Amino acid sequence: MKPFIATAFLVALLSTNATAAVDADLTNIMRQWAHVNYEIDGDAQEKAFEGLAKEIALYSEAHPGQAEGYIWAGIVHSSFAGAKGGLGALGLAKEAKKDLEKAIAIDGNALQGSAYTSLGTLYAQVPGWPVGFGSDKKAQELFNKSLAINPDGIDINYFYAQFLYDERKYEKAKAHLLKAQSAAPRVDRPLADKYRQQEVAELLAKVERKLSRK
Repeated sequence: MKPFIATAFLVALLSTNATAAVDADLTNIMRQWAHVNYEIDGDAQEKAFEGLAKEIALYSEAHPGQAEGYIWAGIVHSSFAGAKGGLGALGLAKEAKKDLEKAIAIDGNALQGSAYTSLGTLYAQVPGWPVGFGSDKKAQELFNKSLAINPDGIDINYFYAQFLYDERKYEKAKAHLLKAQSAAPRVDRPLADKYRQQEVAELLAKVERKLSRK
């Protein structure tokens, strides 16, 4: 399990293109997230996430029966925790957990299982008891559910590969990274795909280095 630091929380994007359940307001939040998460840093990023967290909270309150809103609330809160860093971010991680659990209770299949991907990442990255709620066993269970829904998605394969890398399962990690590299582009998410593929390539290089030493 990784330490609870900013780099741990590049939490999953949507694993699908916008659907009828994703309206213009939520699409705008999604695009803002990509800009804030990847193209801003430092205090400015933390402040931007704070504003985005307020925006997605209002959206979720206005759409209480919509899983997609809670998925994005979880993503925003998780990313905000990453920007904040350290144990002080644990409260935000717990908020993200609640958001994602609400989304799953409404519709676990929404956005091709993205709530399972994001929640699995939280369980993998947050410290375990008595500090936090982290659990590698629970993370594996959630990743399995997400893979069953969307086996070829870029995000689930990337984040599961990161989990496998941390578990020193380098061959399996490589297989999932190659799947992520070959995932179909998301026509309405070019910025997200651009940066995610960079992350995939960086992790694959680390995996290759580990494998070369065997």
